[in-house]
This record gives sequence, structure tokens and C-alpha cells, in this order.
Amino acid sequence: MIEVGRVCMKIAGREAGKMCVVTKVIDKNFVEVTGPKKLTGIKRRKCNIDHLEPLPYKLDIKEGASDEEVLKALEKAGLIKKFGLKKPTTLKEKKVEKRKKKSARKKKVSKKK
Repeated sequence: MIEVGRVCMKIAGREAGKMCVVTKVIDKNFVEVTGPKKLTGIKRRKCNIDHLEPLPYKLDIKEGASDEEVLKALEKAGLIKKFGLKKPTTLKEKKVEKRKKKSARKKKVSKKK
């Protein structure tokens, strides 16, 4: 049941209750998982399969896929929205958003005068 691309929930440790994706099967007891960290807070690490609860979702990713590839696969499958996760924003998007807020504040101040 645990295979590359399987979406799981961690059920033990400080990351309990968070979603992760299996990126590599190491042996019968251990797998490598990632959140990715930007999305769920789980960094890429080795994990005991007894600490994972497999979910009925499987992503189409290759073994050892990067965090960006996993993020794109989660987006494509519609799981980010389904689980209510917030997609990480790029630095450029943050700057544009900050500029919009700043100009909106200036407009409010000028209308009050």
C-alpha cells in the first residue's frame, strides 16, 4: 500500500496530523517523505511506515521527485484545495501584493482629507 506518490498523514511525532507524500521506498520499514516543507511544514526525511497512515490518493511522480515536482503534482490532482492548504507564494508575488496594499492605503488616506 505504501508506494512512491502515495499521500499519507503522519500519525506520530511532532508532525502528527500533517500531510506528506512518499518520494522513495527505502526498505520494508522505511520510506522517504516530503510535505513539501513550503506547503505542509514537513521537510524531506526518512520515516518509519508505522508512523504513516496512507490516504486513498496517489500522485503520479517519479522516485526521488523534487519538492517542486511534488507541489505541481498536488496542484494537478486538486489536493491543495481539497485539504485546505495554502499554496506558497514566490518572492515576486509577495512584492506585488505588498505594493497593492500600500497603494490602497494611500488612496484611503487621500480620500479622508
